[in-house]
Amino acid sequence: MKKFFGMLLVVCLLAACSSTESSLFRKAQRLTSKGEYSQAISVYSSILKKNPQSYAAYAGRGLLYEQLKAKDSKELTQYKQLAKKDYERALALNGKQPEILNNLSALYIDEGNYEEAVLYLNRALHLRPDYVLALLNRAVARTKQGRYSEALSDFYQVEQLEPYSSLLYLNRGLLEYAAGYYNSAIDDFTALIGLQADNARAYMERGRTFIKMGYFQDAMEDFQKALALKPNYAMPYFYMAELLFNQGETDQGLFYAQRMVNLAPAYAPAYEMLGDMNALESPVEATRYYLTARKLDPKNARQYQGKIRMMKSENTRKRVVFDRFANLDKK
Repeated sequence: MKKFFGMLLVVCLLAACSSTESSLFRKAQRLTSKGEYSQAISVYSSILKKNPQSYAAYAGRGLLYEQLKAKDSKELTQYKQLAKKDYERALALNGKQPEILNNLSALYIDEGNYEEAVLYLNRALHLRPDYVLALLNRAVARTKQGRYSEALSDFYQVEQLEPYSSLLYLNRGLLEYAAGYYNSAIDDFTALIGLQADNARAYMERGRTFIKMGYFQDAMEDFQKALALKPNYAMPYFYMAELLFNQGETDQGLFYAQRMVNLAPAYAPAYEMLGDMNALESPVEATRYYLTARKLDPKNARQYQGKIRMMKSENTRKRVVFDRFANLDKK
């Protein structure tokens, strides 16, 4: 949703390239089309060595840094920072390219800097009011800010421009879920399924919305459909585990929760859920899961530490289980 390669040829033409530079741009694009991103980055770097004023080369290289496969989260952060610097350099040379503004804003969204993202997207949309990707990204950023009415306005514009956009229905459905507009969310996720019947995430998102509405059987059917389409999809197991445990099928709930952590071993909420599931029968085991969650998610360490303290008495352990699983649809 955030980036697209098609802008590079347009940017190159706007950059008043020499014949040699144009040849290098074409070479970079050929390498990009074949997925040879590191080699394409080297070509863009050679362009910049000869012409440090080539905003198109900065833009192209920045886009490719985001495509590189990182070996770990540290390297991923490094690649994103390199991309960010290249976009900023490109904009310093030519601030009137909406594609570059959009790409930089998407990095700000990834960082959680939604205010900065909206500022750059406003600039992009001032230059091109019908820029669908920028409208979608601004809607996402505004959703994250809790500015739901403004985000819905952006989604409405997208719907007028591209009424069959799968990204529209997914992201608007997520907004409606966050805002508590569950009927509307169901409509959008169902529309997404109509466009993409093999979209496992669409079923997963509709399933968790059904939970909020108290339609547990419908939710379970959607989670099962998501897993039929994508057997190693971790998130349906998370919601199925919670739902089954809430319905008294504790062994099956524990099985699915364990399946979840096997598929997504760095997902802290799954360990917290396993802690909650074990709180009554095995507080020592529950504590072990809370400690793992705390290690994976240090920003919420106080939350997990509070639950560890609650393992010391039966009444507080009961409270943990009740708070997690009672009235699941009201959470």
